[in-house]
Amino acid sequence: MSFLEKRPRKWGDRRDGHWVKDAPGINVVMSCLYPKRTDSEVYLHLEVDITDLLRYIEEKNGPGAEYKTTLFHCIVAIVARAVNERPKLNRFVQGARTYERDEITISFVAKRRFTDHSEEALMVYKAKGSDTLADISRRIVGEVHEMREQKQAEGLDDILNKFGRLPRPLLMLIVRTVRWLDFWGKVPKVFTEGDPNYTTVLISNLGSIKCPAVYHHLNNYGTNSVLLTIGAMHKTPTVMPDGSVQVRDFVDIGATLDERIGDGFYFARSLKLIQYICAHPELLDRPLEEDSGYDYQ
Repeated sequence: MSFLEKRPRKWGDRRDGHWVKDAPGINVVMSCLYPKRTDSEVYLHLEVDITDLLRYIEEKNGPGAEYKTTLFHCIVAIVARAVNERPKLNRFVQGARTYERDEITISFVAKRRFTDHSEEALMVYKAKGSDTLADISRRIVGEVHEMREQKQAEGLDDILNKFGRLPRPLLMLIVRTVRWLDFWGKVPKVFTEGDPNYTTVLISNLGSIKCPAVYHHLNNYGTNSVLLTIGAMHKTPTVMPDGSVQVRDFVDIGATLDERIGDGFYFARSLKLIQYICAHPELLDRPLEEDSGYDYQ
């Protein structure tokens, strides 16, 4: 069965994922020893050569291009491909059990206006097996444009400010109730839909504001187990296989992952896959469900 296809729900499954009953014993025990996601964080750093990827983007944005393809669109497509090929990245631990999602969701934040005080809106990309980079770019461009054209609705800060004015005992009772529902996977869909805490990967594109990649903590609430920050592009002298030195374009990626869903070796190979796809950007023209052909040996 394709990873992007829905599996029939069985006893013990959640609405947002199926129970991985054959998870390694060490992961099951760690879920009990370290019940909080923030107690199980692994930090990885990756410097990615994007020189070939930038050339590929320049060709995509040639004369007659319907819309502008950006580096961020490519990163979303690359991450989606990596998760599809490395399914443990799409797992999460909640209620001392390991679950795996039936869909790949990638969330990011877009500003309504490029000003300090502009409201931010959350965007969530839901992957389809047939998606190519062109499909992903079209959807992101369209959704961001639609969001910026809409009248600004009541923001999250406004809602939180209302909750913040509640009496402390009542507020604590509401939060504990939501956390209890979260433990059992019973939080209403109206609250989880579009929440970055319930997506496969949360990406923070710090390069768009010329900042370096940082390590950001995960949250105990929700199911998000992978958080990536993308830093600003920079040039680095690089020794090539033939011994020559070239000045190449790079970006840094800071990755924070929940070690209860996989080991460091699995995570490191997953990041190597991201490097491989960046070096072979033509793979982005293929559907997500097609294997990249990367040799993990």
